[in-house]
Amino acid sequence: MSGEFAAFIREKLGHQPKDMQLFERALTHSSLGRDSYERLEFLGDRVLGLVVGRWLYERFAAEPEGQLSRRYNALVARETCAEIGRELGVSALIRLGKQARDDGASNSDNVVGDVVEALIGALLLDGGIDAADAFVRRAWAPHLDRQGRAPVHAKSALQELAAARRLKTPVYEIVTRSGAHHSPRFTVRVSVGGAGEATAEGSSKQEAETAAAVELLSNLTNNRSG
Repeated sequence: MSGEFAAFIREKLGHQPKDMQLFERALTHSSLGRDSYERLEFLGDRVLGLVVGRWLYERFAAEPEGQLSRRYNALVARETCAEIGRELGVSALIRLGKQARDDGASNSDNVVGDVVEALIGALLLDGGIDAADAFVRRAWAPHLDRQGRAPVHAKSALQELAAARRLKTPVYEIVTRSGAHHSPRFTVRVSVGGAGEATAEGSSKQEAETAAAVELLSNLTNNRSG
């Protein structure tokens, strides 16, 4: 595992590891009862935000803050981190307890996304900010290139639509939360007073809120056009 894993770090992360234990910890889920990736994920999340923020500031010199924020939110979203993790082959390397593995945690957006951020944290500690910066820009580049114009997040679009129609601000509430800690399911309801409501599910609160916003946006748009 060590030789294969060191090759993964060199080839996929672009870094020659000095402290292998850091990277092993970045792949270790708390279900194993050892040092888990959680502290590294906390660090990596902040590093990812810094790198992406600076990158967008440099690349889109003429864009206002609002458009930069929309690009940023899409790039640092847990779903994007998980997609990148799967592209790198991270899922097969995650160290899980038996129950977590049986529950499908290695395919969970939450777990895979957390591990990617933990790996960024390990890169920072082992190789410095330049190593972390280079990895993020390389791995995230295809996702940024595909954006084209700054994306409009569904929750922002719903809020703008409500304001344009002089309706109340959208209100989100968690209806249910189920599943294991590492693989939760959220059901969220969004309502716009006097206009309607919609309910949707997701593997995170943010994902469920976004799905509910998409549904209500569609309903409001179709009702208006009809």
